Amino acid sequence: MTSTAWTQTDLLRELNPVVEENLNRHLSVAKEWFPHEFIPWSDGRNFDGLMGGDPWSPDDAPISDVARSALVVNLLTEDNLPSYHHEIALIFGRDDAWGAWVHRWTAEEGRHGIAMRDYMLVKRLVDPSELERFRMTHMSQGYESAHSGELLHSLAYVSFQELATRVSHRNTGRFTDDPMCEQLLTRIAADENLHMIFYRNLMKAAIDIAPDQTVMAIRDVVKGFQMPGADIPGVQRKAVEMAVAGIYDLRLHRDDVVAPVLRFWGIFDLEGLSAEAEQARMELAGLMESLDEQALRFEDKRETLKARMMPR
Repeated sequence: MTSTAWTQTDLLRELNPVVEENLNRHLSVAKEWFPHEFIPWSDGRNFDGLMGGDPWSPDDAPISDVARSALVVNLLTEDNLPSYHHEIALIFGRDDAWGAWVHRWTAEEGRHGIAMRDYMLVKRLVDPSELERFRMTHMSQGYESAHSGELLHSLAYVSFQELATRVSHRNTGRFTDDPMCEQLLTRIAADENLHMIFYRNLMKAAIDIAPDQTVMAIRDVVKGFQMPGADIPGVQRKAVEMAVAGIYDLRLHRDDVVAPVLRFWGIFDLEGLSAEAEQARMELAGLMESLDEQALRFEDKRETLKARMMPR
């Protein structure tokens, strides 16, 4: 390993064969699926408005408020795909294997929002007018990551974020107590998992090429990690509801997202790091301890929070 400082252009070139290899792997294992097959179209009926149907009511769907909140947050996060595409296209470019991946990833992600919205509206799980207002507000804000334009930081971020999204979708599906909705979100989560594997493998290769820079990038991302839907209107309360319910909380974030990815990369087994990278690795260890302590504190007060959030 070497402590040579790599430019972004050099890294893109060096990683291109790894991108091509993993794109081919992805295409060989990704299963074709069709969103329309997961939607119970015959259950649908007109809403009020131009069609003169029935106005939406929470009584239309027997799901909990927290399940409804989780569905909205997950869908709105998927909705901002145009901004995400813009971000990765600027960083990865549109040439060679990088460009092929950008477009394939975008195509696969695009069906997630389509399928989720169709399902939620056909089953009347959410208020359609409120959902559209949320979508307009959220997408009008756009999206720019905390490490916009930085290749290693972006690869580290999406490695964690894709896995976090997988966990959130899977747990949301279970929490709806709706077997078909769970099946749909499980299918979407399978896409997210393959995306995570792609990015995780690229970062593994980046560690071999530029270990010092990569370790420091990982430290920065873990330290300031936020999901892309962090600016959704009212998301903080929804995030607390989801955490209290166990859909996505600090324990899941630490143990099921950050820890396994760091372990795959072998971060704490690397040798020959520069002093600066070694310091970053020590900070990472400290961040993992801090996440564990925060998770324990949250778990101690979960029941209190749950009681406080119960409808009166």
